[in-house]
Amino acid sequence: MLDVTVIEDAEAAAVSLDPIRARLLAELTAGPASAAMLAGKVGLPRQKVNYHLKALERHGLVELAGERRKGNVTERLMRATAASYVISPLALAAVQPDPDRFRDQLSARWMLALGARLVRDVGSLITGAAKARKRLATYALDGEVTFASAADRAAFIEELTAGVGALIRKYHAGDAEGGRDHRIVVAVHPTVKPQGAEPAVPQIEE
Repeated sequence: MLDVTVIEDAEAAAVSLDPIRARLLAELTAGPASAAMLAGKVGLPRQKVNYHLKALERHGLVELAGERRKGNVTERLMRATAASYVISPLALAAVQPDPDRFRDQLSARWMLALGARLVRDVGSLITGAAKARKRLATYALDGEVTFASAADRAAFIEELTAGVGALIRKYHAGDAEGGRDHRIVVAVHPTVKPQGAEPAVPQIEE
């Protein structure tokens, strides 16, 4: 089972968003189960569960883990193909965000468009690398920082922009033979409180 996989097909995305099928996916991330085993957990007849499982299987969201005999019946044990799923903007290709339409480093919506492109591109790269049976060279940095003031945050952004810009200028070799382009995305946003905690109202400074 993969840790996370990206859904790029519109029909597969629709299947995964169905509440009952999403519940079945969640149950199957815990381990293989048959339609009969799942029926009691989701409160549906076995035949209905089988119907939903076949739809999930057609779109590669679940797969056969094995079979077992139970009386005169052979049960199919299904499992989720991943522990979690992310829907790519490719599933809504006609209306997917395009960060190149406008560039505003202080716009949260532009950041969202960048994030959507990141999901789309990395998802496509993962798919291609899996087909080629090659490893994908990526790097990500995640961290949190508490700013004492808006002025400190502004200073941090200024230094971050200057530092990353200097690294790009230092290592960029646009004319290098055999060189490969890489995209760099750096984002800074308020931390989201854990579910159940009192939500913080984001502050916007002029």
